[in-house]
Amino acid sequence: MTPHPLLAVDELPAVEARLRTVGEVFRSFREQDSGCVSYGVQLPDGERWFVKEATTDAAQRSLERAWAFHRAVRHPAIVPQLHRIVVADSGRIAVVMPWREGELLYHPGARARFRALPVPRVLRALDRILDAHLAVEAAGQVAVDLYDGAFLYDFDRGDLHLIDLDEYRPGPFVLTDDRLPGSRRFMAPEERRRGAVIDIRTTVYVLCRAVRLLLDVGDGEDAWRGTAAQLAVVERGTRVDPGERYPGVRELVEAWRSAG
Repeated sequence: MTPHPLLAVDELPAVEARLRTVGEVFRSFREQDSGCVSYGVQLPDGERWFVKEATTDAAQRSLERAWAFHRAVRHPAIVPQLHRIVVADSGRIAVVMPWREGELLYHPGARARFRALPVPRVLRALDRILDAHLAVEAAGQVAVDLYDGAFLYDFDRGDLHLIDLDEYRPGPFVLTDDRLPGSRRFMAPEERRRGAVIDIRTTVYVLCRAVRLLLDVGDGEDAWRGTAAQLAVVERGTRVDPGERYPGVRELVEAWRSAG
């Protein structure tokens, strides 16, 4: 059997040159805040893959953290890192993942289109996000830098995937910097306070922010599309005091599903 051109390679002098010899690079993502350069490549057999390469020291640390996360957590909604390659020219790494179709809900047009979907379709997508985080919790991990840029939604299939969970890490931990990476629209108060404990109740907060923002007509959060009982769940999950939130993702999910 012929070795796989991406999954059977442990070291390369350069990534992009290799990709162009084994298939068609149909997308490239070069100007990324993460410090990574990424490519969508289609192989001659029609398989599509996503290859993400670290170009800075910070991006290298992020991909190393993500590699450990993906070894600990598996869920159908989470796009996995299947293989990593040492890039000899830089001494950094690249990771190989299956390509998933969809649009990032970070983009205003895609987010508006998602919010206009029938409520049952939105609820199915939200349930997939919550269910994936049951696996995150079971592995002893906590969410960091979860925002709508991690939500990839396929409008044709009605399917949602989670990508770029590179900052997720084991918890609890104490924040030693002034803040964690992330979007202020989603972040819990403790994620912006040096010395704060970041634990699964922080994940509860971020998940409830995701629900609040996606089950609304707009960013103003003044046109909630769910029920009053569902909104009460979200409000408890986003209380400022972590001790007043649900103690874990499982309790949040149970309350959410009961309210629905």
